[in-house]
Amino acid sequence: MNDTITDVFFDLDHTLWDFDSNSVLAFDKIFKQHHPTIETKDFITVYAPINQACWKLYQVDKITHEELRYNRLKLSFDAMNYSISDEQIHKIAHDYIEFLPDNNQLFDGALEILDYLYPKYNLHIITNGFAEVQHKKITNSGMANYFKTITNSEMAGVKKPHASIFEFALSLAKTQKQNAIMIGDCIEADVNGAMAFGMKAIWFDQHETHAPDGVVTIKHLSELKELL
Repeated sequence: MNDTITDVFFDLDHTLWDFDSNSVLAFDKIFKQHHPTIETKDFITVYAPINQACWKLYQVDKITHEELRYNRLKLSFDAMNYSISDEQIHKIAHDYIEFLPDNNQLFDGALEILDYLYPKYNLHIITNGFAEVQHKKITNSGMANYFKTITNSEMAGVKKPHASIFEFALSLAKTQKQNAIMIGDCIEADVNGAMAFGMKAIWFDQHETHAPDGVVTIKHLSELKELL
């Protein structure tokens, strides 16, 4: 797989940066300060699938950035029958984005695999996450020096799996699709998007679901040493 590869592109959230763990810590801080009757664990149980559904709508431009940030909270509080004003929801949405990059748990083996790959390849990020927080996450977690370029959907004007974001990232990285590989946790956005564009891809499937035929899959980041 690595004969012609010069450039390795990573997704950020749920691939290197442990979004779920860091999200719990951010909400826990908010609720302890302003909504102490909410148990963070109970909220996350309701919020996680709603957030995922909202992100899927955002990826295909069915909702805006602002609607995503509001809807995922509003729908979660409604599902919990928790009375809260729009003003309070907007305050939580703002604080969440502020607090999220303060917690920087990475997936097991993330820095080790970056150390391994860094001398061998040009490393890059392609993310659908909001630019304002993604750079903070990368910097605060100690990963900034590994990556030559960081492409986000706001720069590219489109989101993964759209072909144009991969084209934008390759242009920024000054490389060609035949020399590039994409690694990410989302089969639709990261893997299918990259492969449809003509790039190789590896699916980071930490939940150990069944991989579609023809998709190279890893369960732990350390497995990349066997492939790259």
